Amino acid sequence: MKPDLKIDQIHHVAYRCKDAKETVEWYGKMLNMDFILAIAEDRVPSTHEPDPYMHIFIDAGMGNVLAFFELPTKPEMDRDRNTPIWVQHIAFKVKDRDTLISFKEHLEANGVEVLGVTDHSIFHSIYFFDPNGHRIELACPDPKEEAMLKRMDDVKWAMLEEWSQTKKAPKHADWLHAKELNKSN
Repeated sequence: MKPDLKIDQIHHVAYRCKDAKETVEWYGKMLNMDFILAIAEDRVPSTHEPDPYMHIFIDAGMGNVLAFFELPTKPEMDRDRNTPIWVQHIAFKVKDRDTLISFKEHLEANGVEVLGVTDHSIFHSIYFFDPNGHRIELACPDPKEEAMLKRMDDVKWAMLEEWSQTKKAPKHADWLHAKELNKSN
């Protein structure tokens, strides 16, 4: 590959939604994200397939765009049943732990069930579901994030190589969740 070929950033990430209006309103109310664009057509531009859709775009901050498609002629949306529900998710960064806690309180006050705060050592997270069933994570950096990321960077290739050969979790970074594991024992 040519060395001058490099991705600038994610343009947008698209998911399916059950109801475009409900999705726009939920992300606005729960996560303070602005509705920035809607596209609706009767034909898919890339495939030319006749299929009406509503495509909405939401500002996820700092040039990041979250998009959704409402597809009324397709079978009801579902998730990949062969993948655990905790795997597929959208994670958004928030400034700090105080902001994370404020979001947790805001979501719970509006009837959203929230899991966490989970301490991942490098960052701290809460988890919840949007009205479409997509798992959402809000994460804030740990104050010691920089030093911990350096520590993780030093072992990433060794971990990947060991995993690719054994398909067992390498122990190079057991320290990440040591506090959480000790709490549960």
